[in-house]
Amino acid sequence: MRASSGQFSLHPSASASSEVGLAVPQRSAAEADVVVREFHEALARSSDMAVAVAAIQALTTVIKNSTAQTMMGLERELKDAAASLQRCNPTAISLKAGCELFLRYTTRTSALELDTFSAAKKRLIERGQHFAETSKRARATIAELGERFIRKGATVLVHGHSRVAIAILRKAAAAGKQFSVIVTEGRPDETGLTMARVLEEMRVPTTVILDCAAAYAMERVDLVLVGAEGIVENGGVINKLGTYQVSIAAKEHNVPVYVAAESYKFARLYPLNQRDLPLERKQLDFGPLLPASVSIDNPSRDFTPPQYITLLFTDLGVLTPAAVSDELIQLYV
Repeated sequence: MRASSGQFSLHPSASASSEVGLAVPQRSAAEADVVVREFHEALARSSDMAVAVAAIQALTTVIKNSTAQTMMGLERELKDAAASLQRCNPTAISLKAGCELFLRYTTRTSALELDTFSAAKKRLIERGQHFAETSKRARATIAELGERFIRKGATVLVHGHSRVAIAILRKAAAAGKQFSVIVTEGRPDETGLTMARVLEEMRVPTTVILDCAAAYAMERVDLVLVGAEGIVENGGVINKLGTYQVSIAAKEHNVPVYVAAESYKFARLYPLNQRDLPLERKQLDFGPLLPASVSIDNPSRDFTPPQYITLLFTDLGVLTPAAVSDELIQLYV
C-alpha cells in the first residue's frame, strides 16, 4: 500500500473505492461529491473542527437534502454517504467510528414508529443535529473532568498534538494552576512542535525533548496526558506512534497515563498486537546518506494495551479501561 500523508482527498477516488472493495454507482456520484464537499467545508470553517464532527454534520445535511420517499431509501442514502466519506481516508479510525455511531444513533427504531415518513425524517434531522451538537460539546466536557487531575506544580508529559488534551491544559491554566509541560518532538510531522507553540501562547512553561528521551525524562514527570485516534473494545488506545513506548516507560516509573478522547472515537476494533491496526504510513526522508537499498518503515500510529492506561477522560465520564466495552455496548445498541 502506498504511504499516506494522513490528509483527506477532496473526492472519493476510484482507486480508493476499489481498495476497500466498494463500487460507486454512477447514480450516486453527484451525491457523493456533495457529502464530501460538505465534509471539507465543515473542516475548513474551523481549525478546531474534529474530523468525526465534520462527518456528522455532513451526514445530517444528507438527511435534510434527501429526496427519498421511504425510510429504507433514506437509510440507503445515508449508508452510501457514509461510505463516500470513509473513502476519503480509509484508515481514519475516528472518521469510521463517527459515521458508524451516527448511523446507529439516527436510525434507531423509534423514528420508524411515527405515522408518516415526513415526521420520521424530521425526527432523524433532529437526532442528527443533537448528535452533532453533543459531539461538539464533548471537548469542553472532557476539559472539565480532566482539569481536576492536574495538580499545582505538576509536570505533565504530552505526546502528539491533541486538541482535547490542549483543552484540558487550557482549562487548568485558566483555573490559575501553575504547572509545566514536557513535549516530545513528534517526528516526522513535528506534532510536538505544534503543541509547544500552543502551550507557549498559553504561557505554560514548556520543554521539548526528543521522542527517544521520554524514558529519560519520565523520572521528573507527574502524569502523562495523550489524546487518541481511537479507543478500542478492550480499553486500549490507538494513537500517534510512540504512545506505546511512552506508556511503558510511565508504568515502569509509576506515573499515571491519562487518555483524553471523545466518545465518537470509541471503535469496534479489537487489536491483539500492532499488526492488527489499520495500516497507515507517512513519508519519511533520511536524505542521501541512507543507502538506497535500505528500507524505511514509518507507521503513523501504534496500539497501547489497556494495562498501561490509568484512566480515560471522555464525555461519558472518567472511565477505567475495563469500562470501555460496556460503554461501547450502550453506544451501539
